[in-house]
Amino acid sequence: MAQRGRKPRPTAIKELEGNPGKRKLNKTEPKPDKKAPKCPSWLDNEAKKEWRRTVKQLEQLGILTEVDMAAFAGYCQAYARWKEAEEFITKHGTIVKTPSGYWQQVPQVSIAQTYLKIMNRFCEQFGMTPSARSRIAADNVQQDIDDPMELILLSGGKKSV
Repeated sequence: MAQRGRKPRPTAIKELEGNPGKRKLNKTEPKPDKKAPKCPSWLDNEAKKEWRRTVKQLEQLGILTEVDMAAFAGYCQAYARWKEAEEFITKHGTIVKTPSGYWQQVPQVSIAQTYLKIMNRFCEQFGMTPSARSRIAADNVQQDIDDPMELILLSGGKKSV
């Protein structure tokens, strides 16, 4: 059966956003442990670098769990392929002259566009874009603030120093 309407957002993301729609949250949604999965060995080297760059931050926000391995690996692999296509474009340009004398766009342009779209879809799901982050209120993230007055102001006047 096909799903109708918008794709539902994960409850974890809705909670971080403060449940802006004020709709009833799914209390029976599975809640895997908020522990990051291990980086798959089969990822490209560039994908592994992206994994290491972002995994801890998403784990601290409570967004990334072990069951999200495939989706997050998909993001990292799409990133690696997008970067490879963009590096080719930077080095060789976007247009080449064919043997018959016509100018033609290099395939890496459409490859880069395709992987950028895929990356953006994954980024939205994991709260990794400015617009997605603007909807998140990450109260559970520990802040490294040394100034006691700043801590009081951030906690809404409750002294938690």
